[in-house]
Amino acid sequence: MPRNILKSSLYDAGFSIIFQILCRIVTFGINAFIIRHVGREVLGIMNVRLLLLESTVLFLSREAVSRAALSATSQQREKSTWSQLINQQWLTVIICIFVCLPCCYVWLHCLSSVDIVYLDQYRFACYAVLLSCIIELCAEPPVFVSQVFCFVKLKIGLNTLHIFVRSVIFLTIALTDSTAAIYAFAIAQLASAVTIVVSHYGFYAYYINSLNLYKQNRNPTSSCFLKSDLGDWRKYFFENMDDFPLKKLSEFLPGVMENEVFISMHSKFFNSELQILTLSFFKQAVLKQILTEGEKYVMSMSPVLNFEQQAMYDVVNNLGSLAARFIFRPIEDSSYFYFTQTISRDVPLIDQDKSKVQEAGVVLGHLSMTVISIGLLALCFGQSYSHTLLYLYGGADFTAGGLPEILLKWHCLAICFLAINGITEGYMFATNTSHDIDKYNYLLAVFSISFLLLSYVLTTIFGPVGFIFANCINMFCRICYSARFIWLQYKPLGINPLRDFIPSKMFLFAVFVGGFLCNSAMFKISMTSHLMLGFGCVFIVLMTWAYENKDLLKVCWAYRKKLKFE
Repeated sequence: MPRNILKSSLYDAGFSIIFQILCRIVTFGINAFIIRHVGREVLGIMNVRLLLLESTVLFLSREAVSRAALSATSQQREKSTWSQLINQQWLTVIICIFVCLPCCYVWLHCLSSVDIVYLDQYRFACYAVLLSCIIELCAEPPVFVSQVFCFVKLKIGLNTLHIFVRSVIFLTIALTDSTAAIYAFAIAQLASAVTIVVSHYGFYAYYINSLNLYKQNRNPTSSCFLKSDLGDWRKYFFENMDDFPLKKLSEFLPGVMENEVFISMHSKFFNSELQILTLSFFKQAVLKQILTEGEKYVMSMSPVLNFEQQAMYDVVNNLGSLAARFIFRPIEDSSYFYFTQTISRDVPLIDQDKSKVQEAGVVLGHLSMTVISIGLLALCFGQSYSHTLLYLYGGADFTAGGLPEILLKWHCLAICFLAINGITEGYMFATNTSHDIDKYNYLLAVFSISFLLLSYVLTTIFGPVGFIFANCINMFCRICYSARFIWLQYKPLGINPLRDFIPSKMFLFAVFVGGFLCNSAMFKISMTSHLMLGFGCVFIVLMTWAYENKDLLKVCWAYRKKLKFE
């Protein structure tokens, strides 16, 4: 029986949401500690400047390679060998080294200056972050194999481990000497990168040996397991793994695994078609990184905000993007994986398996409607509870002046755009041909330049809120383009998934009325009563959504029961 891609995608989304919640709890706790015991300026240096360096290097180094390789393992598996795919993953380390060189110079010499008190710590942290990125990418081959073979629990477990290591080391050093917080951050980054590498290779050292023993001891007359010898956890890791390509741990190294013999092109170290696709995705990754972290680049390159204001914006931005981090990003990643494994890039939908195409359209429509509903929930109730959330998090001093509350309220609007943009653009990236991706790259370049200009202009006019306005305008344009692509792609089939995007009228009525009631009662009743009112309204809205989508819930519940028996 082949691996169930939809099942694995659903599991991946569910476990990723849990993992994201755990990470955010840890991060918010550490940020609160820094605000109260170290200072906002240090928080701005770490969470804006140094984490921006890490995200820039890692995203540019592996995003394109990972997306191209995932596509090669689905509908176009016959065009690439596993040897070429493993070799491809090691390109991330080489790319990372070349990306680190200019980034190191820019972060140390070109961006807005750091206070002399923190300069030595900042320099050490920049070097440490760059080195940790190179170390972490050495684990990319086993990470890629884990994703292809749907080792969802392994991914969550090892990610949790490295977050735990990073947090414990940081807090241990920072509690000992609060003036060395940036040193603590740098050392924790290095330790977590080493943890990622050791844990992944350590797991596969055990797994490959165990899988080889299992294959040797398996009943030669049957493809079934010897159930008396294998527990449930072993069946989870060994079931349907006859196509697992690695026979020894050293095959994770470049050039060690022997090429499968299909046609002459497969004897090459790299696959030329895969390289072309990777190049297309790399150009796209550069633009997407600018769009994702554009406001931080603007803050770092110009004196729009000082480090204290950057820290305040970052805290509010993290709170405002809880839904994006907890729910939308895991769903986007899992749906991208599902669509790459279901829809072929280079074949028109009308020439593909009709059942798979229809299933993909239904999944796209229901996913989009669900995330839009979540976005509307955040928009309507966020207007009433932004002040309460910020007060509980940072206290009265943090909410003084009203700027954090204004930022968070506008973030609630951005959540609605984030919700639908992640799914529609993810689907488009998963099903685009290399030629289409190149065409979209030029449009992304226009979006990127426009976003940076809008950010600078609107920030000058409206202050930090201008970042959010620029983001909303940019995402709206991208959503329109993605929706047009989906409509044109499905038009020859007489199917329009866009019709399923809009939530029901009853849900829309309930969510807007509930938000209005909570907003009207704000500051007129006690905080506890206001919170209870909000919980009650949200519960009613959720029950309304469940009633309106009871058929969808029944299908999901039936499918969940089916998965248990597989």
